[in-house]
Amino acid sequence: MDFENIPEIGKGSFTATEIADILNVKYHHIHRWINIYWDGKLSKEYGEKYSWVTDGKRAVSFHTFVEFYVMMQFSEAGVKPREVMKAHTELSELYNTAFPFALQHVLENIHTDKRKIYFDKDGSTLTLDGSKQFNLKLIQDFCVKLEFNNENLASKYYPLGKKKSIVIDPERKFGQPVFKTHNTFPDIIYDHYQAGESIEYIAAIYELNKAEVRDAIQYKSRRAA
Repeated sequence: MDFENIPEIGKGSFTATEIADILNVKYHHIHRWINIYWDGKLSKEYGEKYSWVTDGKRAVSFHTFVEFYVMMQFSEAGVKPREVMKAHTELSELYNTAFPFALQHVLENIHTDKRKIYFDKDGSTLTLDGSKQFNLKLIQDFCVKLEFNNENLASKYYPLGKKKSIVIDPERKFGQPVFKTHNTFPDIIYDHYQAGESIEYIAAIYELNKAEVRDAIQYKSRRAA
């Protein structure tokens, strides 16, 4: 399989700090997983093409960002990294893509028993290691926050859910969080709120509705456990 993963408009660009903020997880978890996967096993498998350096910081694309979350959840569930890599490799070959964990039907049908990873396909369950099933709910919950394109590949991510107005869209502002209908950053809205300005005033000066302002405040008020 051949692909070119380089900085490019429409792919998004996310550093470890930005991923930690968007997914609301601890930075050291992100840093550790980037070292294990993107700068380690996957970069060897795909010829150092999974990540790039921007302003001295390692960055990855939107699809790598999506896969990162899935891989981290498998690890947190107790699956060893080598089993995650086996699953990734088999699904990559099955669907001829470097980003199998960003495919909708894969996200909806992968499972683990905390040791192995399984995939339900065409009525059969495949053991993704070449050889009791537990549904990893966190991945299913993540999946419903994603929007997929005509190729069933993740195209947008809604960190608060699709009913809220904050979106991660790699085709807008390099994938940084913005509103569905505005390119305003939630950080700006939150800074005004922290400075003591009212929701009504903020909504008026940025031409947002009050619900959108509240979404920005909710998004920036999250704290990683």
